[in-house]
Amino acid sequence: MMKYRLIAIDIDGTLVRSDQSISPRTLEALIRVQEQGMKVCICSGRPTFGIAPHANTLRLADFGGFVVSYNGAGIYNWATKEEIYAQRLDSAVLPYLCECVQRGDFHILTYVGDHIVSDVADNPYVQFTSMRNRMPIHAVPNFLAEVTYPITKCMIVGDPEPLHQLELEMVPQLQGRADAYRSEPFFLEVVPTGIEKAQGLSALLAHLGLKREELMAFGDGYNDIGMIQFAGMGIAMGNAQEVTKKAADFVTESNEADGIAIALERFFS
Repeated sequence: MMKYRLIAIDIDGTLVRSDQSISPRTLEALIRVQEQGMKVCICSGRPTFGIAPHANTLRLADFGGFVVSYNGAGIYNWATKEEIYAQRLDSAVLPYLCECVQRGDFHILTYVGDHIVSDVADNPYVQFTSMRNRMPIHAVPNFLAEVTYPITKCMIVGDPEPLHQLELEMVPQLQGRADAYRSEPFFLEVVPTGIEKAQGLSALLAHLGLKREELMAFGDGYNDIGMIQFAGMGIAMGNAQEVTKKAADFVTESNEADGIAIALERFFS
């Protein structure tokens, strides 16, 4: 069996439990594999700042680990905080996004440094994003006039059914300029074309001089399917979507039942 050298881990539904904590057993297992010389990479759709607390808990800086943020659009060496890979959203799509928001009961946001920029502060979906990423909200009266700097992604939030209809409209309208997909029923992400976790991990492997066969990846959601199929060993959590489980080489226990630790103990005991 090829020795795995890089372990990529999704956050929500994978690394953390429903209370956003990492179980002691999972933390111990991830520290142990890093002590054995393996690199750990957190690979999430979250912004970099929203990943930072978990990267620090796993001591990625101490062991030379990495953070892949924005679903693969940004890669950081966590020891040096150097951005080693970045893709930016085409600013020409922003007027269309704002027009879509104004036509329905939707709101828009993006991430800038350590805070969220949004057209509203009191929307429950925007507040959920703030809570999950531990980032305060900066509400602005004119989103389009405010966001004149480079950004990695935008997110449109709203109730699931109308947001699904908006997704069906936006995907063909943005084709070739940006990709749009729902990461949650109430979150519609708009990212640079071609961005997804497998693509970001491919760039990281090239940076490290590693092969995909040396990658192990853990995930639970639809946006984890690509990296699970790409990895030499793709592992789905017990709580994963059924289609994600079908794409995996191995299905472990749930995020609430130390699934990562159980798999690591199996493959690296």
